[in-house]
Amino acid sequence: MLPMPYRRTPAVQARLDAQREAVLQAAVGLLAERGYGGCSMAAVADRAGIATGSLYQHFANKAELSVELFRRVVSREIAAVTEAVARHDAPQAKVAAVVETFAVRALKAPRLAYALLVEPADAVVDTERLVFRRAFRDVIATQIAAAVAAGRLPEQDPELTAAALVGAVGEALAGPLAAGSAPDEVIPGLVSFTLRALGGHDATDA
Repeated sequence: MLPMPYRRTPAVQARLDAQREAVLQAAVGLLAERGYGGCSMAAVADRAGIATGSLYQHFANKAELSVELFRRVVSREIAAVTEAVARHDAPQAKVAAVVETFAVRALKAPRLAYALLVEPADAVVDTERLVFRRAFRDVIATQIAAAVAAGRLPEQDPELTAAALVGAVGEALAGPLAAGSAPDEVIPGLVSFTLRALGGHDATDA
């Protein structure tokens, strides 16, 4: 008779789930302080208060941990810009809110944002960055499409315009993020650039 396969008890699974959450929280903290270079398996385990061997119960290697970490932080940023969009009525203002919210949050946590956007990392993380950029593109493209349909913006390819805006904003922030600070006019300048790039009228809720 074959032995029954081992099944984790609810208590054991709950402990492992809590430990995994502690690992991810520790990794987010290290990423914000030191970037990807400071998120070694040993460093994350030490910050989480567990043995390095225990960390491998949750993540096979640093690349796997980095992907999960990236997704955790990115989902937070997407939620923040989505909330900002909901506070406005005019489509142009919604797009401006995406740009402003992202830039403000990035410059408040420059080391973290630099790691998310441009810091050299594993190839799997670069793939996740593309997903991240597309998610922001889609949020913006939805609002552009609505404005075009309503006759408030000239005819254009919403995805192309949105992708161009995401690329421009990322490039504009790269230098300030690397320096850890930015001139006061950076955010108003990005918002102004966004509204000019969209074209049309009724750029605000007023």
